[in-house]
Amino acid sequence: MSYTPRFDCGHLCLDLLATTHPEEQLTSPAHLRRWITTAALVPVDTPLDHITPDWLPAFRELRGHIAGLVHPAASPTTRPDPDAYDASLARINDLARPAPPAPRAVRTDTGVLTRALAHTPDRAALLAVVARDTVELLTDPVACASLRQCAGDNCPLVYVDTSRGRRRRWCSSEICGNRERVARHRRRAALSRA
Repeated sequence: MSYTPRFDCGHLCLDLLATTHPEEQLTSPAHLRRWITTAALVPVDTPLDHITPDWLPAFRELRGHIAGLVHPAASPTTRPDPDAYDASLARINDLARPAPPAPRAVRTDTGVLTRALAHTPDRAALLAVVARDTVELLTDPVACASLRQCAGDNCPLVYVDTSRGRRRRWCSSEICGNRERVARHRRRAALSRA
């Protein structure tokens, strides 16, 4: 299975968090390469052949720390374990320290400027990009106040609610929202038959 985003969660770190649903999507170096490219961590033509299976645990670990910080922010009634929360925060800050790869403008054969990286990004640099995005999200009061946990049954996704009136309930109206509407219709139909 390859990574295919259901939708843009509103922040890069939330898109990484979404790679666990509906099932684990970062199962091979090829899937991680695809997520890195699809999430626009690097320009499309960036060579990523140096990504090996030992990169997967680092991205999953980062994802776990993001979850430990974002889920409590999205659900204010959730009280995280303070020690686990502080450990996740410290790890995110550590991962955010390395410098991400520097972009530069290069001219293509047709004369159009495009973005390229000064050098091939290593694992620490790519993890730093996502960790820095987590720091940006958690320290932005407006974005943090707009974090929502999907109201769909068994959907763990968190997103930034940018809808008008901030009334969005589901990660995706087409998926979780539709399931909820169908379930509501079936409940009403069952009640009317009874």
